[in-house]
Amino acid sequence: MPTGFDFKKLRLLIKIYAVVQVGLIALLLYIALLFQANLGQLFWKSIIVTLVIQLVNFYPVNIFATREARREVASCAAGLTPEELKALRQQRLVGDVMKMAVFSFFIIFVYKAPVTPNIQANRFYQSLIFFNFILTYLSYFQCFNFAAKKEMKAKSEG
Repeated sequence: MPTGFDFKKLRLLIKIYAVVQVGLIALLLYIALLFQANLGQLFWKSIIVTLVIQLVNFYPVNIFATREARREVASCAAGLTPEELKALRQQRLVGDVMKMAVFSFFIIFVYKAPVTPNIQANRFYQSLIFFNFILTYLSYFQCFNFAAKKEMKAKSEG
């Protein structure tokens, strides 16, 4: 069993995720301002619905991000056998496919979003889709960074 860990790559990944989070927050603010100007009172309803959806999504996103962080910390161990490396690669592939599936879901959802003759209703649906897309990925990045730092601390102490 490996005893040493080299967290150089993982620390870089955490920094990259932090920069991505800043970009997503800026994009979220920009889109929110656009929708606030166009939706009026429906804007607050879209915010409330988005928050409810995010509360439902948080648990699965947190579990997935924690699992991904544990895998990344495990891959930083020194002296891994080829079988362990292969298993970690397989887990990483499954995680990447899951992330692509969520991304594809949102792309398809944008494409197939209901179109009504009412412009306000269309904007309301679009705001829900965009807000949930951005907040889902923000939640993932934040949960991943938190779990990775926690795992790194536990491995370096123990």
